[in-house]
Amino acid sequence: MGSIGYDKYMEEKRIKIGINGLGRIGTVVLRAVLQEKYPIDIVAINTKGNYDAQTISMRLKYDSVYGHFPEPISHTTDQLSYSGQTIALLTGDDSSAIPWGTHGVDVVLECTGKFTDKKAEGHFTGGAKKVIISAPSKDPAIPTYILGVNEKKYHGETVISNGSCTTNCVAPIMKLLHEQIGIEKGMLTTVHAYTANQNLVDGSSKDPRRGRAATTNIVPTTTGAAEAVIACYPEMRGKFDGIAIRVPVICGSYSAITCKMVRKTTKEEINAMFEKASMSTELRGKLLVSHDPLVSSDIIGNSASCVVDAQITSVISDDMISIGAWYDNEYGYACRLIEMAMYIGR
Repeated sequence: MGSIGYDKYMEEKRIKIGINGLGRIGTVVLRAVLQEKYPIDIVAINTKGNYDAQTISMRLKYDSVYGHFPEPISHTTDQLSYSGQTIALLTGDDSSAIPWGTHGVDVVLECTGKFTDKKAEGHFTGGAKKVIISAPSKDPAIPTYILGVNEKKYHGETVISNGSCTTNCVAPIMKLLHEQIGIEKGMLTTVHAYTANQNLVDGSSKDPRRGRAATTNIVPTTTGAAEAVIACYPEMRGKFDGIAIRVPVICGSYSAITCKMVRKTTKEEINAMFEKASMSTELRGKLLVSHDPLVSSDIIGNSASCVVDAQITSVISDDMISIGAWYDNEYGYACRLIEMAMYIGR
């Protein structure tokens, strides 16, 4: 399994999950539940538009990134079945009208990208008990929790943000660096695979750069990851910022982190620190270290939040450091969503 560490409560209660939105993350969550053998039940999926059971079934069976689904999938008009699980297929755009309670849903994974603020509370009207937003939230009333960083501070909030894939990659690294060595200031550049909110060909967009063709351009743009890192690890406030570079790959991303440290350090100390952390209870399975010369396609299907590239680690003038970390921006993040649902739903 991607990130273990919760065996005791996994056995105590099998969480029932509902997914709102079947885009890339919602779809990959379904795959990850089976492949990683997570002890949860996905009992309902809500989509809007013209998605019928056959279309959803086909989207799961065949995937341009991850290939064929590893188990047979069958469907009726309003149900999907695979690996012994039966999933109700719901259709609705109003979060308050989705009948989660009818299906006993404990935690809703809000994966539409539409309800990233207090509007996510609409799911409670339909019977959901808790909601995890699969994106950074700009609403200060919604806390951000990242596994391996600050989940132990969770105290029962019913709506939380799980940050972004980049947040989950970068936040553990920043926390380790700051607590073990000390960060004076730092900058993130995430080299990110293109996503569905970019254009296939040149078109209109609020951000003129994002409006350009995703498959033929390197696109500098903003990222919410830096703010989300600060939200879950406030020690970085005033010390950390970042940008994103969208590149023409379908999946597999890379975080380049540059920091000015408060004391002298070495490449050997930094890599040893990550190696030790990768074996800790908090970060086992979430943070990995590789000594191989990786490229982006090598990370596809990896369930970790981040894979530190030990060959890339460098130190200049004793206190300026550069860290590189790979992450599957879809699969790794889907695994963290599932694990967070198990954590808050126990």
